[in-house]
Amino acid sequence: MKILLLADEESKYLWDFFSPDKIRGYDLIISCGDLNPHYLTLLATFTSAPLLYVHGNHDTRYLHDPPEGCICIEDDIFEYRGIRVLGLGGSFRYKEGPFQYTERQMSSRIRRLRRKLKSYKGFDILVTHAPARDLNDGEDLPHRGFECFNHLLEEYSPSYFVHGHVHMSYNSNLPRCCQKGSTTVVNAYEKHVIEIEPDPNRPVRPDWWQVWKRLPIVSQL
Repeated sequence: MKILLLADEESKYLWDFFSPDKIRGYDLIISCGDLNPHYLTLLATFTSAPLLYVHGNHDTRYLHDPPEGCICIEDDIFEYRGIRVLGLGGSFRYKEGPFQYTERQMSSRIRRLRRKLKSYKGFDILVTHAPARDLNDGEDLPHRGFECFNHLLEEYSPSYFVHGHVHMSYNSNLPRCCQKGSTTVVNAYEKHVIEIEPDPNRPVRPDWWQVWKRLPIVSQL
């Protein structure tokens, strides 16, 4: 499965000089937050691949103008073609506002997912906006990572952990990818492509149900 990752800054290659050919061949598109909702709507319009997203700390606009044709995976697991994607958006709380959490609040979100994690027998890709603590995060409060993400990775060992928030333009020494145990950690800043194959020994849930149950009620009629 070929997956296009997006985060933080609209790609000029895709946004300013758009052509449907540029997003052909992707099986899934994932946004890690802080992107113009109209950018995601445009991409979703010209692809048959599901476009999944979590919120960034600057996505207050999504509260009244969410991206159309896209699937929010906040606090949920989305399975597609045998790949399980867990979404936990938002950043470390540094001021009043939506999509910001303390360490305790993010840990609580994860605890509420325990039953679902057991049902799905874990996950293959963790999608967040913020990074994990001491894993390419910043020392300043707005860019601090969450320690509970490290615990989640250690417990479930997913194939990928993809995040945004820490712009690679901030520091030329920031790596695009690194390893934490058996998990490949990817900073999805602007755009990046990963590939993953499902475990052939694990039962797969039907794709149509995963997509249909998340669409607005009016589109299901």
